Amino acid sequence: MSRFSRRALLGGGLLAVAGGTSAWALDRYVIDHVEVANASQLTELADVSGTGTATATGYTSGTAAVTIETVDTGDVTYVVADVTLTDATILRSAFANDQFGANIIANPSEIASGVGAVLTINGDYYGFRDTGIVIRNGVTFRDRGARQGLAILRNGTARLYDETATTAAALIDEGVWHTLSFGPGLVSDGRVLDGIDAVEIDTNVGNHSVQGNQPRTGIGLIDTNHWLLVVVDGRSDKSAGVTMSGLARIFADRGASVAYNLDGGGSSTMIFNGALVNDPLGRGKERGTSDILYVAG
Repeated sequence: MSRFSRRALLGGGLLAVAGGTSAWALDRYVIDHVEVANASQLTELADVSGTGTATATGYTSGTAAVTIETVDTGDVTYVVADVTLTDATILRSAFANDQFGANIIANPSEIASGVGAVLTINGDYYGFRDTGIVIRNGVTFRDRGARQGLAILRNGTARLYDETATTAAALIDEGVWHTLSFGPGLVSDGRVLDGIDAVEIDTNVGNHSVQGNQPRTGIGLIDTNHWLLVVVDGRSDKSAGVTMSGLARIFADRGASVAYNLDGGGSSTMIFNGALVNDPLGRGKERGTSDILYVAG
C-alpha cells in the first residue's frame, strides 16, 4: 500500500479525529523523515552501465542475463523475470530520493532511472514501518528485528530467517548483501510453506492483512545467482490477483528453492528497460514506494 492510499485512508479516518491524534497520524504516515541522505554513497558499486544488449523480452551482458515472460491464464496476468547473474552484487537496491527514512517515496521508474537499472521491481516498502532489519548493498540501515525476513548473500544464495534471533552485524559478518523485511516466506527447500494464506502483515490501521486474491510481488532463488522476480496484477477486470499460496506455487512450479513475498497491492510493479511491463490495478500507472530491487546494467 503506498503513501497515496494511506493518505486517503487517513483523510477518511484518522485525520477526522481532532487534536493530537491527527497530528500523530500525519507525522507517522505522511511526513518525510530522512535518517540517511545520499544513501548510495555508503557503498561503492562497480559501474556496469552500457555493457549489455536489450530486446523487448530480454537483456544480456557480461554480468547478467534476463528473460521477461508475461503469462495470461485468462483470470490472472503476471510477469516473470528469469535472471542469471555472474555476481550477486549485480542485484542491487535503491531508495527513493537516495534517502533512507520514513514515508519517503518515488515511483519505481524514477528510482530506477537514477541508478541505470535494466530490470526493477518494487521492494519491501521499508519506509512505512520502523521495525525490521534493513541491510542494502551490504550496508546496515536499521537493526530492529521483528518478523521473518529474507537474507540475500554475496555468494549468490538466499535464505529465510528469523529477524528476532540475530542482528544486522551478525548478518553482515555472514556475507549478507541485502535483507528484505515484509513476508511471509513462500517457499523453502522447494516446498510451498503451510499456513501462509492466514499470515497478517503489519497489523496496523489500514493494513490488517494480505489475504485473498491480491496483486503480488515476490522474489525467489532457483540456484546460485539464478533468480526469479514475479509481479502479479490484480484488483481489476483484467486480472484477479492471486492468494499467497498461489504466488508461492508460481515460484515452486518454476523450480525456486526459496521465495519471499514483498510489498503488493498497487505497489506491485516491474520496470524493464525503462518501461512499465505490468499493469498495476488495471490502471497502467505506478504508485510511489520507498525502495526498489534492480538488476544493474
